[in-house]
Amino acid sequence: MELWTPNQTLKNGRFIVQKVLGGGGFGVTYSVLEQRTNKLFAIKTLNPIQQSQGNFNDKQEQFVNEALRLRGCQHPHIVKVYEVIQEAGLWGMVMEYVNGDDLGVYVDQHGHLLEDDALRYINQVGQALESVHQQGFLHRDIKPNNIILRSGTQEAVLIDFGLAREFLIGKTLSMTNSRTEGYAPVEQYERQGHFGTYTDVYGLAATLYSLLTGRTPIPANYRKDGDIPLKAPKQFNSSISDRVNDAIVQGMALEPQDRPQTMREWLELLIQNKADSAVVQISISNSQSKVRHLNLLADQTQLITSKMDYTQLSNLLAAGKWKEADKETSRAILAIAWREKEGWRYLERVDNIPCEDIRIINNLWVKYSNSRFGFSVQKKIFQSVGGNTKTYWKGQKQYQEIWLLFCNHIGWKKDDDSQKIMGIAFYICDINFDLKAPIGHLPCSWIIELQRLRESGVYGGGFGWEQEIPSLLLHKNL
Repeated sequence: MELWTPNQTLKNGRFIVQKVLGGGGFGVTYSVLEQRTNKLFAIKTLNPIQQSQGNFNDKQEQFVNEALRLRGCQHPHIVKVYEVIQEAGLWGMVMEYVNGDDLGVYVDQHGHLLEDDALRYINQVGQALESVHQQGFLHRDIKPNNIILRSGTQEAVLIDFGLAREFLIGKTLSMTNSRTEGYAPVEQYERQGHFGTYTDVYGLAATLYSLLTGRTPIPANYRKDGDIPLKAPKQFNSSISDRVNDAIVQGMALEPQDRPQTMREWLELLIQNKADSAVVQISISNSQSKVRHLNLLADQTQLITSKMDYTQLSNLLAAGKWKEADKETSRAILAIAWREKEGWRYLERVDNIPCEDIRIINNLWVKYSNSRFGFSVQKKIFQSVGGNTKTYWKGQKQYQEIWLLFCNHIGWKKDDDSQKIMGIAFYICDINFDLKAPIGHLPCSWIIELQRLRESGVYGGGFGWEQEIPSLLLHKNL
């Protein structure tokens, strides 16, 4: 059996083991220091119990294959998998080291979360799980201890894919004996069962139950075998809203067919626009200094402003014509932000893009893509990789690295793309005008158009498109 110890070197001195971060039924995870870069990473291996099994070689093969497939599940709220290594016959999965406490530890130390805080983290993890499900995987071990809060941020990261498995809708699959009591649905207690995205819905709903009450839910097998009803979370925390209470109960329905069938369905029950029941009055001034109001209702988006008519964009998005809508968005953005009688707008004026226009365009994309596309989605991802107003000066190395991470996250640039990330050689590759595209993938044509204008010399004045892009992604009105 192989158990790595502190100060042990791996891969001919490339890594130095720091400590054990944690372990479970299948794996053990270590923090390691890469000597060349002085960066911390996490490496996960099969634990000594698994190493002692007669079918260890088969398990290692499965471990490596799943690690390689999970590397494709790239999302800002999923721990990154970089590579696999082998040390003395033991395979290890090299992953991002996430500095911070897991939500289980946080609740133990500070008590249950406020509803708004809990919903923020659950929504982030829910979107991450949507990405996992689109890759044909289930996580199957969602719980507070497998969600880490990045230190100094309000960002949650889903970790520990040790039980992750491929699934096929309608197929009966064999189940392992590993699960976490209170967070595993009833189908995980059966030797064979039907698994689907609703399996992870239960785990995330149970996690929210725990975050808001400080209690572990009653295990699903006890509920079924003893005919014991689930106590609603509001019985333990009266400040939980009826909407959230009901969504948790629905997500934790005992039988799979009684739960929301996809993560998106459950999130829509859970997360609602705070302005759903109210009319938001936004005062704006047009070019003649006349003031009017826009009424933004939950089920209706104002499509005409003092500058633009967005009916065409709305119709294209509603019809799922993503490519045409992308081009229409580019036309609109350039019209409202840069093309005016006095000339081109420059960096210091990007924040003055009319708030009603930027919000309407964004809201239309978010609405018709089920929250997969839009400026606000791109903004969240851009910030998650370190994008901010201090790191986008032209030619700055730090910004180049951040921009590269951002492009990789949303599928604008492949990891092995050798082209420059800044300046005239920059381009966006493999555009996918489909809902299956990575989260944040669209819209993108407005960036390509800005690049074209910059390179043609039409758009000048001392500031390049490299600055205008992040400036818009960080727009104060998104």
